[in-house]
Amino acid sequence: MTIRKAGRRVIQAAAFFMTFPLFSPGARGADTLHSWNSGPTKLAVLQFVRDVTTEGGPFYVPQDDRIAVFSHDGTLCPEIPAPVELAFLMDRIKTLSSRHPNWKSKEPFRSALSKNLNGLASAGTRGILELTAAAHSGMTPEGFEATVNGWIAKARNPRLNRPYTECGLLPMLELLEFLRANGFRIYIVVRGDAAFLRPWAERVYGVPPGQIIGSSVRTKYEVRKGVPVLVRRPDFDMLEDGPGRPSAIYRVTGRRPIAAFGSADGDLEMLRWTAAGEGRHLVLLVHHTNGGNEFAYDRKAMFGRLDNALDVARKSGWTTADMTKDWNRFFTKTGR
Repeated sequence: MTIRKAGRRVIQAAAFFMTFPLFSPGARGADTLHSWNSGPTKLAVLQFVRDVTTEGGPFYVPQDDRIAVFSHDGTLCPEIPAPVELAFLMDRIKTLSSRHPNWKSKEPFRSALSKNLNGLASAGTRGILELTAAAHSGMTPEGFEATVNGWIAKARNPRLNRPYTECGLLPMLELLEFLRANGFRIYIVVRGDAAFLRPWAERVYGVPPGQIIGSSVRTKYEVRKGVPVLVRRPDFDMLEDGPGRPSAIYRVTGRRPIAAFGSADGDLEMLRWTAAGEGRHLVLLVHHTNGGNEFAYDRKAMFGRLDNALDVARKSGWTTADMTKDWNRFFTKTGR
């Protein structure tokens, strides 16, 4: 931005804030963030939404450009003791293991069968996708969706003793609804197979299948018993953590987001890319600090490690949601 343009922006902003107070609850649904405590973090969210939705203001963003991206595990739901897709895969590998005796001595299958989370964490995204490919290649997308729906209807987070469909973090669910009420289009970015989240994301998060971004299993066309079908192959178009996220987001949305929400080092490039855009933006990092109501972890976590991104957030002045300070409820229904 040139000095002349920057000066014009400052003058516009000054005129705007002389007309309006620093904050007034002008954004639609501003009183719906009940699980967020009053303070700088909540104020930053409300002020950002008010700025970008106030027509005639210096930071106004047309509705088509109001794109917000959320990482899934750790940001919208807990990922302790393991990310939900990994819990699903461990159960599937156990179910299918009688057909594959060699899995008992081959990684990452051996770790999946023994529920060795250290081994699975070391395998990383590639290991998870290898498990997915082995467990579900040859299935139709419809068959895979039915399998996912059958599992998610019964599975529970073993530490929280709650169905995974009731593990959405309440403050983030409120935030999703608040952004939607103010004309934002929401995308969820997952580390693993996007097809795993698509069958149930809409009923839990209000996000339709076409707005889930992640690794994609390649499919091939076949005719089975006279019926044309797509069949899942054992290979992927992978979404790598880090630099792969901005590319995947742009490929799907065609835009740079103006808001991004993450919780781990794997989200850092997505957050940086969002923060580097012109105009007003919001970058928010969820920091798991409450071991009583949820979990407390950051730099040494097995899954969802938050180390470098936490330092960058502090140096860059990004917004950090400290669960202990900024939230007063964590889950819906019987949750605390």
